[in-house]
Amino acid sequence: MTRHARNCTAGAVYTYHEKKKDAANSGFGTTSRRIGKDSVKSFDCCSLTLQPCRTPVITSDLFHSKDGYLFDKEAILTYIISKKNEYGRKMKEYEKQSKADEEDRAAQADAEVQKKLDKFISTEKNIVTNKTLKPNDQPSTSGAMSNVSLGKRKELPSFWVPSQTPSAKVARLEKPDSKIYCPVSGKPLKAKDLIDVKFTLVKDASDRKSLIAKENRYMCAVTHDILNNAVPCAVLKPTGDVVTIECIEKIIKKDMIHPLTNEQLEDSDIIPLQRGGTGFATTNEKLEAKEQKPCLQV
Repeated sequence: MTRHARNCTAGAVYTYHEKKKDAANSGFGTTSRRIGKDSVKSFDCCSLTLQPCRTPVITSDLFHSKDGYLFDKEAILTYIISKKNEYGRKMKEYEKQSKADEEDRAAQADAEVQKKLDKFISTEKNIVTNKTLKPNDQPSTSGAMSNVSLGKRKELPSFWVPSQTPSAKVARLEKPDSKIYCPVSGKPLKAKDLIDVKFTLVKDASDRKSLIAKENRYMCAVTHDILNNAVPCAVLKPTGDVVTIECIEKIIKKDMIHPLTNEQLEDSDIIPLQRGGTGFATTNEKLEAKEQKPCLQV
């Protein structure tokens, strides 16, 4: 009878623990791991600061795609301003590079003209007429064949002179993009497209804890269901109220009327609230990580 232990090696079955341990040691196979609670931000936290939002805003769904990321207004506006300043700095560097390129092209054109002129002058100086030659004399080729007189000194640099050796070229700057992109979705972002979000506080007179210390802080504006990471939510664009997806499917989508203001709604007015994403993991996506280990090659 085999031992009932983790490190039992006499069993006839290749257990899951043994398979996982061998895969980790060998570097082969796929290891699945569930993300813990500490790796997932709360639904009411800013996607930049990862802290509860004091003035929450959400990105609008302009292109009918997966938007709806929550930010603290102060944090996202600071991000937009910093990106604008960065664009201004990069644009100045690009303009400086473009101006230097124009000056180099102009100087190169002038150098080509001067080179042709010097070559013509040097050739004219070395012309020897037949009147000055005697029958037994040969024309002197010292001047005509001299690299110095023909200006070859600059064309044939000395490889041992540090100033004339090949050097690494400076990296070329590309023209910066003037658009500002969302730090989470990577799509164009404008400050005027941000929508104010209004969370409905849970009313409990007996609970005297601070808002951050409370486990259940907010509820649905219509059904008063408690909101958390396990409850899919959405924002109603006209008023910014946060409701559950269940409320939208069962109540709002029947007549497409706002339950609190009786205002007519459209599909674009319902923005799903993305939850669970952090600076290290995308939101509600399949995450994969690869680890490179040394292996023997035949």
